Amino acid sequence: MQHGPAVRRRKLGAELRALRTSAGLTSGEAARLVGWHQSKVSRIETGTSGVKPADVRLLLEAYGVADSQLRELLMVLAGSDDSGGRHHWWHAYRGVLPPTYRDFISLESQAGAMRTLETTVVPGLLQTPEYARAVTSAAVEGLPEDRLDTLVEVRLARQDVLRADPPLELSAVLDEAVLRREVGGPGVMARQLERLVEAARLPQVRLQVLPFAAGAHIGVTGPFVIFSFSSTSDLDVVVLDHLTSSLYLERKEDLQAYTEAFNALQIHALSPEDSLDFIAGTAAGA
Repeated sequence: MQHGPAVRRRKLGAELRALRTSAGLTSGEAARLVGWHQSKVSRIETGTSGVKPADVRLLLEAYGVADSQLRELLMVLAGSDDSGGRHHWWHAYRGVLPPTYRDFISLESQAGAMRTLETTVVPGLLQTPEYARAVTSAAVEGLPEDRLDTLVEVRLARQDVLRADPPLELSAVLDEAVLRREVGGPGVMARQLERLVEAARLPQVRLQVLPFAAGAHIGVTGPFVIFSFSSTSDLDVVVLDHLTSSLYLERKEDLQAYTEAFNALQIHALSPEDSLDFIAGTAAGA
């Protein structure tokens, strides 16, 4: 269990080591190709030291990596502001967003799929502006109006991943409490439920409701997110949110445990079709 930057270093190092091996190079040979000492390659591959995006680019060239999607993802993990010519919009908010939130957004922007269990609030990618404002205001009391505006702006900007080409594939299991908790007042909640109905009809979104009638379930320990990457499963990661930080689980056994938990939750939840009817019925009765 690590904080975001440490996980990114370890994952980046492991992937670079795998690419070097695939290229048929020893660490010493790789170091000579880029003009470094062997110890630098070793530190990068073990994640014991940070690595500059320019250094990653050198290694990718030396290893003959042509996959543009993989190259871009590895550049993001290295902290590049502009991987492969693509601008990463969240860097404009460096002075406002904590590092853990920026790490989360960077992973979200590059992931091919996202699976999430939510037990308290609507997932950020599906929130309306009014709902996002009410949730943010409640979560961080005493925020100045301009800072609150900025955080809501960021929340809404994140939703562009669902409209990207290709879009992020989102699978979400929502506890019924998410639908019943009145956030921001009746009007705000009614519009939020309508938004969920609209989202549930999108081909890239699979939305399921876990009703109270399902009883106790494996997700009672709290919400979580699983990011999956189309380039390589070795970069998949589980994210657990806490009040002041996020924790990242990267071990294969952790990923397997949370994947199995999510699969079990999907089995116990209502089907996407029944969930759509359930949400619409909740909205009608709100």
